[in-house]
Amino acid sequence: MGISSSPFPDDSFTSSFSPTAKKRPRTDNWFDDSDNDPSLQEFLTNLLASDNPPEENPAQNVPSPPHLSISAAENYTQSNRAMDEAADTYFVHSGNSSNTKRARSHPPDDASAAANGGVHRRLWVKNRPNAWWEQVNSPDFPDEEFKRAFRMSRATFDTICHELESAVTKKDTMLRLAIPVPQRVAACIWRLSTGEALREVAKRFGLGISTCHKLVLEVCTAIKTVLMPKLLQWPDENKLTEIKNKFESFSGIPNICGSMYTTHIPIIAPKSNSSAYFNKKHTERNQKTSYSITLQGVVDPTGVFTDICIGWPGSMTDQQVLEKSALFQKSDLGGGSWIVGNKGYCLSDWVLVPYSHQNLTWTQHAFNERIEDVQRVARDSFMRLKARWRCLQKRTEMKLEDLPVVIGACCVLNNVCEMRNEGLSDELRFELFDDEVAVVDNGGVASSGAVNGRDRIAHMLLHHSFAGTNFSH
Repeated sequence: MGISSSPFPDDSFTSSFSPTAKKRPRTDNWFDDSDNDPSLQEFLTNLLASDNPPEENPAQNVPSPPHLSISAAENYTQSNRAMDEAADTYFVHSGNSSNTKRARSHPPDDASAAANGGVHRRLWVKNRPNAWWEQVNSPDFPDEEFKRAFRMSRATFDTICHELESAVTKKDTMLRLAIPVPQRVAACIWRLSTGEALREVAKRFGLGISTCHKLVLEVCTAIKTVLMPKLLQWPDENKLTEIKNKFESFSGIPNICGSMYTTHIPIIAPKSNSSAYFNKKHTERNQKTSYSITLQGVVDPTGVFTDICIGWPGSMTDQQVLEKSALFQKSDLGGGSWIVGNKGYCLSDWVLVPYSHQNLTWTQHAFNERIEDVQRVARDSFMRLKARWRCLQKRTEMKLEDLPVVIGACCVLNNVCEMRNEGLSDELRFELFDDEVAVVDNGGVASSGAVNGRDRIAHMLLHHSFAGTNFSH
């Protein structure tokens, strides 16, 4: 169907305004002859008059900008408000108001409206319930329940928040108020202490899943940046002297400056180079394919970490991890000091390990018992670490490159708990299991001086009954 070349579909429409007018034959000049038709002129005049009412003030005859006019914007806003009120009424009656997106009912100021071309833009924010956190954060919440949830007392938690405040504080935006520092720190600590799925943590604290994931990494990074230099460092000379005296007081072995242990953190098999992370011993023990990364740590007599090395693949032995660590690079401890390890390490000029060959003498057996006393300090400390921060016992969905920061944050938080005497409940304790691969003595690493030094310590322990020890190798 074509489009008519005349203003109206046919002649009968115009002729109806003049009953006495005679029909004229249609010609090419019909449109030009319409100027002489009084009925048509009258119709056009009335039509134009209805479309263009008389102007009251010539100054108002200004072309409007190419967007909604102010009056149209006001009508638009009023219409939206009416729809919002109707929607709110519906959701309140239906019981779904907590899970719906709500618009801010207050329009922006005149300046922002002018910047938007006279249109009041509406900002939508999803309200998320966080009743659980509001209850826990209340001053009336029992401290025992708080400690059960976060593995520390409220006083310790407040101290951590104060230390991290400058690093994790965010500013309010047009869309929403910033998440408070205590809520940020609490969400991170809860995630680390329970190993709960990210979706559940986000729901518990009234956060979006992506926001919660980003928040946990930000707080862990802040702990590494702010707290680790203060709370997890190799001790100075005065502190080393104190550490050596405490170790000697219960083991009889002089010059021990730390107890070393290596544990495995389970992970999901990486997409690339997964064989390097395959944990053979745990696979055989659990009858289930296991992948892991390693955490090597040195602790003092109270179980506080003084050195850590994180992230090497789980297929590596304890000795291989040690050789890759920064501790090995600075192994000159000075003053004939020892770090005590288990049979998974090689005897060296600064690493003291038990005898591992068959048919031990009485002297060697007594020495191994004293070494076990020192090793138990490290093993118990690692047990408390994994018991407090249960995310270290479970395979996590975190990216492999993010795990060292998270594990490091767990070690720092564990030091905070140990330094402030935050006890560990019996229900959280468990038996720590990490397979040790014995290293054959004199396997190319141990020196003759280290062998002689260990033998002298063993004889001293047996014959002097720990009295008046001032022995070095």
